[in-house]
Amino acid sequence: MTRSSLLLGSLAIALASPSFALNIVLTNDDGLTSNLKALYEALKAKGHDVIVSVPCTGQSGMGAAAKFLTPLTPLSTSNADPKTGGCLNGAASAGEPAVGKMSKAGFTNGDYHYVNGTPIMATMYGLDVLAMKRWNKAPDLVLSGPNEGQNVGSIVNSSGTVSNAQFAAARGLAAIALSADSNTTDNTNLANPLSSTVAQLSLTLLNQLQAKAGSGPLLPAGLALNVNFPKELSKPSWRFAKFGSYNLYALKFVEDLGNDPAAKAYGLGNYHFPGVTISPVSTPASAQQQEDESAVVQNQIAVTAMQVGFEHRPQAQTWLRLRLRELFQ
Repeated sequence: MTRSSLLLGSLAIALASPSFALNIVLTNDDGLTSNLKALYEALKAKGHDVIVSVPCTGQSGMGAAAKFLTPLTPLSTSNADPKTGGCLNGAASAGEPAVGKMSKAGFTNGDYHYVNGTPIMATMYGLDVLAMKRWNKAPDLVLSGPNEGQNVGSIVNSSGTVSNAQFAAARGLAAIALSADSNTTDNTNLANPLSSTVAQLSLTLLNQLQAKAGSGPLLPAGLALNVNFPKELSKPSWRFAKFGSYNLYALKFVEDLGNDPAAKAYGLGNYHFPGVTISPVSTPASAQQQEDESAVVQNQIAVTAMQVGFEHRPQAQTWLRLRLRELFQ
């Protein structure tokens, strides 16, 4: 055997060995979904060790909310699904603990867990309790999603999917938020074929990051990713994007949901109460907004670098120092 053959063989063994596998906490803001199941199975098939920790019920729009110093009580119609008292898609049933392993058939291998709380609380449970019990250390990576609906534009400020990634990155962990179109939903069989496509595309991204990282970190400290997949997934291309100023969705507080066209479209015509509506924006992106996530994701996979926290770029820091220099002397 030649020297080059030995080297190639050694490289193949190294890439296939457990040392190349990652310890991953998989979370979201939806609960047990087809997208979650497909990504978990794809990651496990590649040899990664995966812990799932998700909210009991859908928590879209909860952002970084957390219930501090509030005891979590067993599942019931008063604190979980108002119809069943359990978790979304039967992940756990009424009377079961507020946090724990899923009891739904097919999800009892010890990797799937739920939290009857917000997305951030589910992420914290995965990091502070489950990861410590299994690995005695933090995971190598936190994946949030794939969400059932894209998180692009200013709506990311209220996204639990994105907030999970931001929270993990603030702890110094590699973190990626993943979002797909709502056409990936399947609450009947948890087996939407589009979910598997999204999972494989997510693996493509992860494989590329691993290949470039080598023995170093997957992502630089203080940087997280927001990845959005388009509705059409037959031959998607990848595109760097930025948050920018274009939005696909408009949020609005109205005094009467029953009289609001956007609310009526969601079947809320009989609910004459105040609330927040969400509706698609019909105005196309301007020429200056063509790199905005909301424009890119309509045709391509949008990958956006996110800073962690709220600190502004250096130019703005300088502006503030000059504007308030008399106070800072």
